[in-house]
Amino acid sequence: MLKIDDTDRLILAELTADSRLSMSELGRRINLSAPSVGERVRRLESFGVIKGYTIEVDHDLLGHPIQCLIEATVKNGNYEAFTQFLGQQSNVAFCYRISGSACYMLKMQFATFAEAEQFIDAAIPYAQTETRFIFSEVDFKNR
Repeated sequence: MLKIDDTDRLILAELTADSRLSMSELGRRINLSAPSVGERVRRLESFGVIKGYTIEVDHDLLGHPIQCLIEATVKNGNYEAFTQFLGQQSNVAFCYRISGSACYMLKMQFATFAEAEQFIDAAIPYAQTETRFIFSEVDFKNR
């Protein structure tokens, strides 16, 4: 069993804030040598605590300024067909199977409201949807 200490928590916090940090810079920030930090990071990766590294994309600059959250309730228990349908969509940022009255929560990006409407229309055979358009994001990182 993996035991996480305060140093590991500091490493995780720093990498969560900026996953592009070099081991030297990470070491400077938490007062450890680069080799020690690298060893700890590899251990966290090998145990699956660190699953991967991601980037944050500005969808406005990519021509997809419309973002929305969509709750989908699958019709007639047709989960497989719905997930296959979603797999054909290139603009799904995330998809979670959830509890509650809906079955899935999706986040999607669109270039236009017409594209969002086309997706919703195309989903009708598989699921009932409820869409919420995102106006802005509350940034807790810079508090």
